[in-house]
Amino acid sequence: MNILQDIVGWAWATIGTLLYVGQVISTFNFPLAQRLGLQEKPENTDPLVAQLELMAARWDLLWLWTGPIAGVLLLLDHALWPVACLIAGGAYVDAGGREWGKDLGLDAQGVAIGSSGERLMIWGTFGFLILSGLAGITIALAELL
Repeated sequence: MNILQDIVGWAWATIGTLLYVGQVISTFNFPLAQRLGLQEKPENTDPLVAQLELMAARWDLLWLWTGPIAGVLLLLDHALWPVACLIAGGAYVDAGGREWGKDLGLDAQGVAIGSSGERLMIWGTFGFLILSGLAGITIALAELL
């Protein structure tokens, strides 16, 4: 196992799990997620954004669990880790890129999408998803090809 595999494995197993737990909370108790800072506070956000985020959290429950699973398989050097990394990497790149594009589009139209601090946190999360997803895809392809 190389250093990039270690980094992606630990990042997905830890940060990926925390992000997934945040989406579980967001799905089942959105006001609690807002109070915990997992979602934008209602006073800083257009109600449209809150509804979009709730719908995205519900979708994420069906898809973003792949990151923590791939991270564990990667750390265990399980034979299926390259395939798991391709799936999770694709999910992460798609989720991060799509959400970033959505937020940039809403912001360009003047829709309130959170305070500047909330936006930095959100965009940092999207950056993590995109960059770690690309890294996961890269190490999986290097292993398979």
